[in-house]
Amino acid sequence: MSRFPLSDIEHALSRIMHPEISYSLVDLGMIKDVVFKKDKVDLTLKLPFPSIPIKELLIQSIKGALADLDKAIQVEINEEEMNQEERDKFMRMAKEGWKF
Repeated sequence: MSRFPLSDIEHALSRIMHPEISYSLVDLGMIKDVVFKKDKVDLTLKLPFPSIPIKELLIQSIKGALADLDKAIQVEINEEEMNQEERDKFMRMAKEGWKF
């Protein structure tokens, strides 16, 4: 049995802000398919393009947010490219929330 509910995991993930866009990774549709069993979180990181330069920073942000919740949590991050509809939504939000 887990020490805390899935909602705690989802809340921690929802607070991870994109470093260049004024939206969270969850709002941007970049974190999907979150599953939490025992001390392991499996999730999918949806990327707008296969080789984005900040991919490792995003992965470390996810792992760091979950480690802040509980250092014992194991994290498995699967990477997928966004489909056209997801990418279009991401690009609209990126344009609205671009910080630079």
